[in-house]
Amino acid sequence: MSSDGQCLARLQDYYARHRVLPSYAGIGELVGLASKASVADLVLRLKAEGFLESAPDRRLKPGRRFFERPLAESVRAGLPSPVADNQPEGLSIDEYLVPHPSKTVLITVKGDSMVDAGIHPGDVVIVEKRTAANVGEIVVAIVDSEFTLKRLDREKGRIVLKPENKAYPVIRPKGDLEIFGVVVGQFRKYR
Repeated sequence: MSSDGQCLARLQDYYARHRVLPSYAGIGELVGLASKASVADLVLRLKAEGFLESAPDRRLKPGRRFFERPLAESVRAGLPSPVADNQPEGLSIDEYLVPHPSKTVLITVKGDSMVDAGIHPGDVVIVEKRTAANVGEIVVAIVDSEFTLKRLDREKGRIVLKPENKAYPVIRPKGDLEIFGVVVGQFRKYR
């Protein structure tokens, strides 16, 4: 195998399939290195770059950069543009979308009341748990003991929850309204 990048890619694919990294011997087999010294050198280089770490039991585990993906400059949704020839930097999706891991939950969206905000059934929203939100933010709220995903708004001095689909009414809570969290991102998987 020619480059550390290609070896890392093989390790990432292996990890995606098995949810564990192979042993040193397994790494050698996976990336085509015959000697233990070559595997040890590769592992040292990947550790130095933050892609691998040693677990307390001395096994290998993914490092802080293991889940980085190349971030290309940009792509136009309109007219085509020339391709840039530079090396893209890496981006960890978790670092980008999850500023506070201990306060973050992922919630699968059911229903279509937020489609005009680009949130569709089956999307996963990234919600930062907090009890306060600003008008205009998309929130997960608890109204009359039920969860809902809506935009927080104010109407005649009262807090309301607005859907982003004209087929649904504005929710004007009669009882308690509790903010569970604020949507900080979302993603969807195309099939």
